[in-house]
Amino acid sequence: MTDPIAKVALITGAARGIGLAASRRFLAEGWHVAMLDVERETLASAITGLDATGRTLALPCDLSEPAQITASFAALTARFGRLDALVNNAGIAVFKPILNTTLEDWNRVMAVNLTAPFLCTQAAAALMRETGGGAVVNITSISGLRASTLRVAYGVSKAALKHLTLQQSVELASLGIRVNSVAPGPVDTAMAKAVHSPAIRADYHDAIPLNRYGLEEELANAIFFLCSDQASYITGQNLAVDGGFQAAGIGLPTLRREQNGS
Repeated sequence: MTDPIAKVALITGAARGIGLAASRRFLAEGWHVAMLDVERETLASAITGLDATGRTLALPCDLSEPAQITASFAALTARFGRLDALVNNAGIAVFKPILNTTLEDWNRVMAVNLTAPFLCTQAAAALMRETGGGAVVNITSISGLRASTLRVAYGVSKAALKHLTLQQSVELASLGIRVNSVAPGPVDTAMAKAVHSPAIRADYHDAIPLNRYGLEEELANAIFFLCSDQASYITGQNLAVDGGFQAAGIGLPTLRREQNGS
């Protein structure tokens, strides 16, 4: 077991993207970080790249398998003995028209995006109450706040996760556990770079008042803030980190061009 005084965070989907950026942010603040991901080799490579020997723990885990979640929390407890923050970041998406989305697609997305955060938070709360509380941040999505095409299962799972955040915040407050969510808008991850064509990127830029994609580090900063003592009186909130995407209405690109005199 490592230093029991150091704070400990568990971050799911930590091998890349927002999860890896969040892991880096917590480590920079002196925390120990348990990094959970289904991709064992990518996770091992990420931890090697962080160069934080003794302060990280790799937890290869398929979050759609409850037994693996239980085993991961047992390993975390054995190594660190406590948990102060849980970031439910892992998620999957199936991009299909609604009539082509199968029950198997639906169940797989719900298992990872909704059931896993439910189970992980249950397990985390049991640990956190032993040390007087902690913080949970669920990573929802702008797709859970506004509908879009080709993402019926993903959007519904994230909308449900937003409400789960409210339920958890109310029920776990008596244990000293705060629960909030962060809803990323378009973020410049490796996946976005691979699947968003120039035309799609232009569409997003037009729809976002700040006229750009977010950075992984910007999401990590928001996540860390909500887990830190700086947010000690914040619970039950959903923070959209989206450059104003949710706030913008129809006609924004035209209005922007008129304002700029183009």
